[in-house]
Amino acid sequence: MNVDDYQQEAMSLLNPALNPQDVLENALMGLCGESGEAIDLLKKHRFQGHPLDKEKLKKELGDVAWYLAEAANVPLSEILQGNLNKLHGRYPNGFSSERSMHRENAE
Repeated sequence: MNVDDYQQEAMSLLNPALNPQDVLENALMGLCGESGEAIDLLKKHRFQGHPLDKEKLKKELGDVAWYLAEAANVPLSEILQGNLNKLHGRYPNGFSSERSMHRENAE
């Protein structure tokens, strides 16, 4: 499955009672909530002695993907390619700490 196929199928599961503004707000709030659940797994692992539950992390990241697809309102492939273009512009020879600290291409 490619990301645009995923997005199309995921959007078939949206709440039909929501208007476009509600869909966007729900998606952005969902991204924050699910990202918080993912980082909480790492926090418990790093600082509270829990084993890192990689299966639960995969599920949380899947929820992040769903909300990203919902928020995008354009094909995910377009967003992902745009992000790669930005990063290649920022780090044309691969990551470097120097370029990270002194960004010429900060967008």
